[in-house]
Amino acid sequence: MISLGLLHYIYIAMVLVIIITMGFKKDTVLPCIIGLFIIGYVSSGSIVKAVQVIFNSLIASGKEFWSIITIISLVVAMSRALRDIGADELMMSPIKKLMINKNVAFWSLGVVMTVVSLIIWPSPAVALVGAIMLPAALKVGLPAVWAASAMNLFGHGIALSGDYFIQGAPSITAKAAGLKNASSVISASIPLWITMSIVTTLTAFFMMRRDLKNCPEIAATLEVTTNKTLDASFGTTFVAFATPLAFLLDAYLMFKYELRGGDSTALIGGTAVIIMSVVAVIEHKFSDSFEKVTDYIRDGFTFGIKIFAPVVVIGAFFFLGSEGMAKEVLGPNATGLLTDIGSYLAQKAPLSKFPVVLIQAFVGAIIGLDGSGFAGLPLVGSLAQTFSQAISINKEGLAALGQISTVWVGGGTIIPWGVIPVAAICGVEPLDLVRKNMIPVMVGFAATIIVAMIIL
Repeated sequence: MISLGLLHYIYIAMVLVIIITMGFKKDTVLPCIIGLFIIGYVSSGSIVKAVQVIFNSLIASGKEFWSIITIISLVVAMSRALRDIGADELMMSPIKKLMINKNVAFWSLGVVMTVVSLIIWPSPAVALVGAIMLPAALKVGLPAVWAASAMNLFGHGIALSGDYFIQGAPSITAKAAGLKNASSVISASIPLWITMSIVTTLTAFFMMRRDLKNCPEIAATLEVTTNKTLDASFGTTFVAFATPLAFLLDAYLMFKYELRGGDSTALIGGTAVIIMSVVAVIEHKFSDSFEKVTDYIRDGFTFGIKIFAPVVVIGAFFFLGSEGMAKEVLGPNATGLLTDIGSYLAQKAPLSKFPVVLIQAFVGAIIGLDGSGFAGLPLVGSLAQTFSQAISINKEGLAALGQISTVWVGGGTIIPWGVIPVAAICGVEPLDLVRKNMIPVMVGFAATIIVAMIIL
């Protein structure tokens, strides 16, 4: 039986403060620092320990983000190298024929992002799709923030919440729910997944069209421009053809050798470094390329660190909601604050169909606030099993609903610290992207919950 203590209520209060701060369009770094200090003090009773908790939580958070910071920085470095020799313009020229307008660009980005994310997961897919397709989408006038929204909703939302190719999410959910394999969760999730996917993306699309109609100058200010005359030299042409082929080869190798997660990200990152180095040698004398590679790397990491610096602090606070991070920072006796809160809410739910569906979706979303899309899956699976034993309800469908709500939030569509990879690639502010995503995702949740109440 889970009971909430002072630490839990402090955590809830600070989460509300952070949400209110976001509502007033203010940065949330200061409230997160204050929250870390208060939690550190209450958990230890020592001011010295509280001060140390701030630093230790930042280090722990930085470890979680470092691979993302690195891949983003390396792709940015590669992109700037390609831009220097005009290879980006030449490379995108065939894609221009497909992206004939903003509407087509929105859906093209989304569909490609979904397919690639299903195969190699969203994080490396962001780098891959961003490097190849994003410039063309921006060139036809798709606003950068809506390009980011398309990539984010289709990748971290649609692809990751279903996870039908790799099947990591449904496998974890099924195991926690006491089911034999992932196939039952997959089958049950399809109507809910389709509802969430269609309603969310259509809402985002119509919101984008409304924005462009009300503020037509938005697209013009965000189009990609270049003062560099396209140089169709042999070196430029070689790089323009070799770059997409290299990433396609990466995708093939990921599929053939079943490279997932960090392994696939490493392959993308290493490829970006090689391309950047080749460009530096082609563009400059070999003797000058030494300094130029350093410049590209410095520019890339300056961009990456600048984007991620506040996110490391924000993530540090919310990562304390997961048990693993809490134990690492607060000590071996610490528990996952968000997990405890979710379990407590589940205990208090009236046991009938409609409130059970609501509490399952709400608990999944609450747990997802720690930014880890899969961390909450064991809990929502367990809740589905518990509820199905207490009332007559479809366990597989209830588990699938929890999976969808957890991943759409925790996978990174409506929390600033979760949308950073896409925001960084597209050059937009994370909070701006979250604001664009918020209404579509909330509308999608509402529709999905209604469907769940009908079919479960």
